Amino acid sequence: MPKPGELTFVAPRGAKPPRHLADLSPAERKEAVAELGEQPFRAKQLSNHYFGRMSNDPESWTDIPAASRGKLTEALLPELMSVVRHVSCDDDETRKTLWKLFDGTLVESVLMRYPDRVTMCISSQAGCGMNCPFCATGQAGLTRNLSTAEIVEQIAAGMRDLKSGSVAGGEARLSNVVFMGMGEPLANYNRVLSAIRRLTDPAPDGFGLSQRGITVSTVGLVPAMHRFADEGLSCRLALSLHAPDDELRDELVPVNTRWKVAEVLDAAWNYAEKSGRRVSIEYALIKDINDQAWRADLLGRLIKNQRVHVNLIPLNPTPGSKWTASRPEDEREFVRRLQAHGVPTTVRDTRGQEIDGACGQLAAAG
Repeated sequence: MPKPGELTFVAPRGAKPPRHLADLSPAERKEAVAELGEQPFRAKQLSNHYFGRMSNDPESWTDIPAASRGKLTEALLPELMSVVRHVSCDDDETRKTLWKLFDGTLVESVLMRYPDRVTMCISSQAGCGMNCPFCATGQAGLTRNLSTAEIVEQIAAGMRDLKSGSVAGGEARLSNVVFMGMGEPLANYNRVLSAIRRLTDPAPDGFGLSQRGITVSTVGLVPAMHRFADEGLSCRLALSLHAPDDELRDELVPVNTRWKVAEVLDAAWNYAEKSGRRVSIEYALIKDINDQAWRADLLGRLIKNQRVHVNLIPLNPTPGSKWTASRPEDEREFVRRLQAHGVPTTVRDTRGQEIDGACGQLAAAG
């Protein structure tokens, strides 16, 4: 990380992120290593250090000749991002990181420790083009897609910190990854899918995380949802619905003007059937906007008897926004109505409010 006052290079707008090991399939890694004049087996050694040992310190790679380490590091493990700052809350069990990418773009990730698991929420885009009015990222607009490696490196950095014990609470292992940070994951489809492969392929090809511990969110890009259902994955799909009726959802989730609620839900049920996983319906409760009891009843009628779970989210308001969280009594009634329809419903743990926890708030602050 540069020192205060130190000049830093910022790539010209439109430049591509440097090639990284995590961008490449195992076969492509062998080709890349051979192009450097190294034996192809060095690719497996390098992959084992990055994915298996979670080490980014070439000095510790004693199975690779010292003369080769620098060459391999420079060509295949360039620094993709640097920490602008970490901010923590919840007795340091929630840590949000603001990253600066090679071109100066800012993105966020969040690491959350619970008694029984460790979850990371990561970004797939810098900004977001979905334009949802209650979301800080959506209001900032889309800057660009992240590369596969830029997505993966958010996880790699968190895993290294957990392994070293530098995160409050001591050494731990990552168990869950949610693509719920900045961006619409299915709008960066190929790179997100590649990132999932890197996260879940067994070491040394990837980190060996369980697909069942990966959640991918979407506002409802129907063609991409159907494509995702055909990938043969066992990840969980989270649909950011936020309204059960087209009139309101057109306003809250503008992509609904293209794919209506019924079509989006059909795509979700298709994913549930093909993956064998429950779909999570994400629903941000917004005071006097979408939290009426009749909307809870409408939602319950639409999704009952499906393989589904509703995750109600008390809105984490962004500064200056007219949108704010529902009254506690309205939240309780919403839950009661859904459960009366036999729909499993929980209210999300509202972590990170005091550290600009809503997606995009930290990046907006700079």
